[in-house]
Order: sequence, then structure tokens, then C-alpha cells
Amino acid sequence: MDVILLRHGETEWSRAGRHTGRTDLPLTERGEEQARALTKVIKGRQFALVLVSPAQRARRTAELAGAASYDVDPDLWEWDYGGYEGITTPQIRESRPGWYLWRDGIVPGDADHPGETVGHVGERADRVIARVRPAEGDVLIVAHGHFLRVLAARWLGLPADEGRHLRLDTGTYSVLGYEHEEPVLLHWNAPVQDPA
Repeated sequence: MDVILLRHGETEWSRAGRHTGRTDLPLTERGEEQARALTKVIKGRQFALVLVSPAQRARRTAELAGAASYDVDPDLWEWDYGGYEGITTPQIRESRPGWYLWRDGIVPGDADHPGETVGHVGERADRVIARVRPAEGDVLIVAHGHFLRVLAARWLGLPADEGRHLRLDTGTYSVLGYEHEEPVLLHWNAPVQDPA
């Protein structure tokens, strides 16, 4: 089994480095181009399961990449950044010098964006993995940068915060799998020009 992960294409906020958790933004024109390029990764493959985040940026990426049908899974939403939604790391560091998401977490938000710890994101990732592992064939997941980093860490049996070591750019693909029945990373943050 291969588990192919697609990070959605670029949005205005991802281009600007703004934390984009639950704000439902569309892809930019470049993001749509990135999503169409992902067709090279999944074309001709059969998937036992296709899971996509509810966010329009993920759904549009899945559609442009050629995923004809999919299940929307709310566990695939991006990290809820709470009070840091929509702002950049340099802006946060004005009031919290040296702040680092993976170490220092977020500040609580409001009713719409209450915020999550990395542990909460890890619990959602664990539910996705529990849904994926019994699949009888390859799986496709289309979601978000920080969430997919946590998902990969949990796939490997690592604590959720170990996702900090796995940079993930927009419009890229990664592949999780097995070697001798042990979970491994087969590809990570791969450019579309070099599909698996």
C-alpha cells in the first residue's frame, strides 16, 4: 500500500506566510496550476480510498489533480491556529520573541477558531491513519501542510510534534508506505516534475 499525500496548491495566505487553519480560502491562479500539475502523480492509479479536507483549497486541488470522487473527512482540516489565524510568524514574534509553533503553540481564539494543541492535531491524524491502514490498496489524501506533517510523524510512530522536521511546500506530493511491514516515508515534499 502507498499512501499518497497531496498538499493543496497556493493560496493568497500561504504565499504571504499567514497561518491558514480554518479560514476557507480559494487557490490562487498559481495554486490551480500546481494542482493541475499533480495529475502526473495520480494519473492512471487506482485508489481504494480517497480522503480530502473539507476546505475548498483542498477539494479544488483534488478535483484539478484528477480525483474523480472522494470522501470529505473533517479530521483532515488544517491545524486550528486560534488567535494566530491569518497572521505571520514575524507578526507573532513582535509580542512573543522567538515564538515557534511546534514548541510554543498558539493562543486561544474565539468560538469559530478556538485553537488546537499539536496533541489535538495528532489525535485527528491518528483517526485518519486508523481509517487508512485497513484499505485494500493505495490511498490518496489531499490536505494541508502542518496537518500532513503531523500525519507523517504519527504514521512513523513518532510524537506529533516531530512533524516539525518535515517541511512541506504547496502543490507537492509525498508518499507513505511500508518496508518489511514497518511504516516508512517513501518520498517527501517532492516536486511534481519528478513524480513517483
